[in-house]
Amino acid sequence: MSEARIRALTELDIDGLTRIDEAITGRYRPEVWEQRVVYYMRRDPDAPKVAEQDGKVVGFMLGEVRGGEFGLDEPTGWIEFFGVDPTTRGGGIGRRLTEALLAHFRERGAKIARTMVAARDEEIAKFLGAMGFTAAPLTALERPL
Repeated sequence: MSEARIRALTELDIDGLTRIDEAITGRYRPEVWEQRVVYYMRRDPDAPKVAEQDGKVVGFMLGEVRGGEFGLDEPTGWIEFFGVDPTTRGGGIGRRLTEALLAHFRERGAKIARTMVAARDEEIAKFLGAMGFTAAPLTALERPL
């Protein structure tokens, strides 16, 4: 098996993202991933990344640089969706995707990257901690509707 290559996402990768999401969540949601891919590619086509190994998408990371949200004026890189095929985890694919997206954020003028993690997602929180993410001085609030 060859080493995964990190590259920019294309619309042809939607099936790969859908397959990875289904392997992780047990749900088949191609319409969700089509909508997300189109959104991120329109905002910044060089930001979303995929890991491709032996012609197959084995990981992805979607995010963008934004400013002016939550009273934070500086441009901020936001990592919003990511996944690695469970059969290829542990080989550094997630780390390489993170490094590639963070490099893109720096190129776009961001000095900080942020993301959010649900309290129940301990595995994701552990991975992000290993990537150098720490608690931010922000508090997520919600209200049932």
